[in-house]
Amino acid sequence: MMQQFMKELEQDPFDAEEFVERLAWRTIAETKNDGDEGELNPTLLHESFVQAIKDLTLLQERQQKKCEKLETAVREEEATFFQEIYTLLEQNKQAIGTFQELDSKINHVATKVLHLGDQLDSVNGPRSRVVDAQKMLTHMTEFLSADSPSSPIFTDPELIDEAADMIQKLYMISQDLPEGKFDSVIQKIERKYCDIEKKLIEDFVNAMSNNDLQKMKKIANTLSQFRGYSECIDAYIEQSQPESLTSKDVFGHLFSLCKYNNEIIQKVFKNPEQVMAKFVLNIYQLKLMEYIGQRLDSKLGSYNYLQTLFELYSKTNQLSNDLAVFNMGNDKNYLSKLTTNIFNKYLNDYISIETKCLKERCVTNLQKYYESKNHQKKPIQSGGFQDLRRDLQAVIGTRANINIAQIENYGGETFLSEELAVMVLQDTKHAFQRCQLLSRPKDRASNAAQILDRLINSLLIEHVDYAVELGLQAIPVEGSRSSPVLYFFKVIHLSNNILHLIEKQFTDLVVPMAENTPKYNECLQKKKMVLDDIERKIKTGQDRCINAISTWVRVYLQSEQKKSDFKPETDDFDTVSSPACRAVLNYLNAVIKEIRSNLDGNKVTQVLEELGIKLHKVIYDHILQFQYNTAGAMVVICDLNEYRACMKSMGPHVTDLFETLHALCNLLLVKPENLPQVCSEDSLGRLDRMVLQSFIQLRSDYKSQKQAFSRV
Repeated sequence: MMQQFMKELEQDPFDAEEFVERLAWRTIAETKNDGDEGELNPTLLHESFVQAIKDLTLLQERQQKKCEKLETAVREEEATFFQEIYTLLEQNKQAIGTFQELDSKINHVATKVLHLGDQLDSVNGPRSRVVDAQKMLTHMTEFLSADSPSSPIFTDPELIDEAADMIQKLYMISQDLPEGKFDSVIQKIERKYCDIEKKLIEDFVNAMSNNDLQKMKKIANTLSQFRGYSECIDAYIEQSQPESLTSKDVFGHLFSLCKYNNEIIQKVFKNPEQVMAKFVLNIYQLKLMEYIGQRLDSKLGSYNYLQTLFELYSKTNQLSNDLAVFNMGNDKNYLSKLTTNIFNKYLNDYISIETKCLKERCVTNLQKYYESKNHQKKPIQSGGFQDLRRDLQAVIGTRANINIAQIENYGGETFLSEELAVMVLQDTKHAFQRCQLLSRPKDRASNAAQILDRLINSLLIEHVDYAVELGLQAIPVEGSRSSPVLYFFKVIHLSNNILHLIEKQFTDLVVPMAENTPKYNECLQKKKMVLDDIERKIKTGQDRCINAISTWVRVYLQSEQKKSDFKPETDDFDTVSSPACRAVLNYLNAVIKEIRSNLDGNKVTQVLEELGIKLHKVIYDHILQFQYNTAGAMVVICDLNEYRACMKSMGPHVTDLFETLHALCNLLLVKPENLPQVCSEDSLGRLDRMVLQSFIQLRSDYKSQKQAFSRV
């Protein structure tokens, strides 16, 4: 058991509660194994806990002794280590003293050696210059006396370095010789200078072929004093950039090529910054310019051309960013200037190609969409005359009880497509991204404004505004006897979705490019003007829908509600809502569902409240057209209860209106002697007495008990 306790106590982390639980369960399990299947034996459990406590106490004492023993051993070792450290510190102090003494002696000796070296230089310097002058005079004499020098340094290829050093000095001297008398000597030195220079460049190319960096560095250092040093650099660049455009990943290959050669240039040339700058210049102006010209000058459509231009410009910029880690001089804009030089001719007419391509794609997408709907776009007549004509048709139709307006609802088609909007927005998104990258800073805001104009014209005006106009024309004229089928709420729903997408793209892509520029306000005003016009038309459509609904309810109730519904001759009837009420409610429930499924936020509340107020007015006026006996009053109250239940979703104001109307209808049932008390209650007490009288006069017993009713 002690071993078991040790294993459990050594667990990390140790949980005391879990330890006690396991001990208890083991005791219970042992009890069951002994055949005792009855209730829990607390005595056995207590004995087990007591024994466990004794075992743990014994285990603690053992561990305590071990800890004390280990602490004693550690203290002894600590004392030993302290003694060793003290000894080492003393030895270190002695070593420091010895080192300082040795350093002083070395400095003393070095001072004497330096002084002796200066004395030797003062003696050896003039002697070396005299020897060098003698050598140069000897070689100059050869050029004066013979057609070509015969000295071994000029004839032995192995001594090319000495020959280069000598001919460089002789060439410098020859530049100061007077013309005429020494023309032949000057020409001989010039020829030998060019021969040695040419031979050094050939040796450099051969060493490069053999990857002999030490020899390349030696020759490059020698040639750095010659006129043809730039030819050496050109030879290196030409040899190190063969077939740079054959790789599938041209830009990745060029960066790897630059990285590899930068390491060699740093080891070989004295001026690696200038050499690396020229190396990169050769890549950009020859290799990259040729590759980009081949890609862009091929027969590409405008869309593919723009995509290719964007891709190449992005990759070139990325290459420039990658190459910026290499030292190429002090000009921080060196790489950006090279990039601009390559793409300048392509960027001059970029925006004209962009807007033309965007227009063509938008027109094509719109045309395909309308063709898929078998619809031919037609000019829309809107404005004051069209609205006047519609109002006249509604008035004449209502009064003459005929439908003279020809309403085309296109079978419920909204002519709005979120898929089409996404396609157009995807095109404009790519256009804005290209504009961000390819536009010059001073033109970026103006170019973004042109793309925004195309987006507004294609998606807002040609698609959304057109669909809203068609939706307006498809709203049934007020006064129609058949229940109006309204598709305009779906038009609102789809329009709002598309407008939200446009607003998001404007915020994400246009604002960063146009912000803090004069074009920003211009873009805002253009967008606001079009959106406000669409919102105005949507509001007009909402009002027409509400009027069409409320007018139909009024006309339907006038034609279908019978006087006998509210003044039955017998009491043998069911106190349920009238058939006309049920028909109206079926229609209104469908309308409310349509509104809620297509509108959201405050717009739902606003539209439902406006509709509820209109319906309250219609039902209020409708109730005032009838007389009611007791049974009829119960029917109208049943109708009103149904109306109230339907109107609860239209907001608290509409609910209050119908609650008040319900209270007014209760006046049709109240006993005459109780009317004064009922009329003074809160819901009716604040109403004008004329309103109360107008409802009391609807009672069938009003004339017979007029005297009693007049006290209200």
